[in-house]
Amino acid sequence: QVHLVESGGGLVQAGGSLRLSCAASGRTFNRYAMGWFRQAPGKEREFVAATTWSDLAYTDYGDSVKGRFTMSRDNAKNTVYLQMNSLKPEDTAVYYCAATTGLRSSIPYKYEFWGQGTQVTVSS
Repeated sequence: QVHLVESGGGLVQAGGSLRLSCAASGRTFNRYAMGWFRQAPGKEREFVAATTWSDLAYTDYGDSVKGRFTMSRDNAKNTVYLQMNSLKPEDTAVYYCAATTGLRSSIPYKYEFWGQGTQVTVSS
């Protein structure tokens, strides 16, 4: 069992940057693959990034964020991060982090645990 809490969202102008954090409870955090997803009003939940539990070389990104967003994790702090650069108005959404005991995945239902989300709003 793991409890996830996101933070770092807010309002930013287009072209700006934000860093989201996801703090996890539980002593076995380093055994979970972690993902970031986002959901805009009226749209389906969209894959942003996912990483394996130990090797950051195995990090996948959604096509819409490749080259702009970077996911990282600090197992010692039980925290994952999402650095978002060159933000666009279309990045506006609620951002969720998620954890799975399985393999990293771009599919939301593969994740057993979810945070409550943090709002990111990018103004033009």
